[in-house]
Amino acid sequence: MILDVKDINTYYGTSHILFDVSLSVERGEIVCLLGRNGAGKTTTMRSIMGLTPPESGSIQFHGEEVRGKAPYYIAQRGMGYVPDNRLIFPDLTVRQNLELAGKIPKNFDGEPWTVDRVYELFPPLVKLDKNLGGYLSGGEQQMLTVGRTLMGNPDLILLDEPVEGLAPLVVKHLGEQILKLKEMGETILFSEQNVRFALMVAEKAFVIDRGMIHYQGTIAELGANEEIKKKYLMV
Repeated sequence: MILDVKDINTYYGTSHILFDVSLSVERGEIVCLLGRNGAGKTTTMRSIMGLTPPESGSIQFHGEEVRGKAPYYIAQRGMGYVPDNRLIFPDLTVRQNLELAGKIPKNFDGEPWTVDRVYELFPPLVKLDKNLGGYLSGGEQQMLTVGRTLMGNPDLILLDEPVEGLAPLVVKHLGEQILKLKEMGETILFSEQNVRFALMVAEKAFVIDRGMIHYQGTIAELGANEEIKKKYLMV
């Protein structure tokens, strides 16, 4: 198991946001954390990455306890994070954004990601090579953000609401690229409220609402569970 989260409790100030949240990811899996807006998805992702450290519980990454560790330490161990607000460098070109993120984590033994490999995965970025990040569309920025994270050669990729605000055609394209990443052996945990997108790309799902996990199982089982979808996922 590459990631094992057990009973984490996270606060913003005195506000208790996550209540004994547990989830797990096996190597090579695509796992989705599903929930409505405000359900606790982003807080869960930030907790795992060390950006909003939980007050209690356990986060095991590659068998090492990383709860309370700094985000840079967790990144050095091979965890990559794609935030929901993308945070690309608007005054740098597409290539510069990618090159700046290039690194090899400790104990990495695979084929390293390069700018050319990212361009193979996301062909629309090729013609944007010299364009500044601030002039890209939302879909182009999302491709760049994912590509930038891949340049860090992570063992586990955290994607926080990757298709929020994107056009349906872009959503479909991004889903296809995520499935390609799975074929390449990448491991992905993503948070999402778009059930249709999750059903297209994930193989395992956890459903969160009001900071608590209410369901876990295969994506096929979730697709057939109308009660869970209606209670926790329908707007």
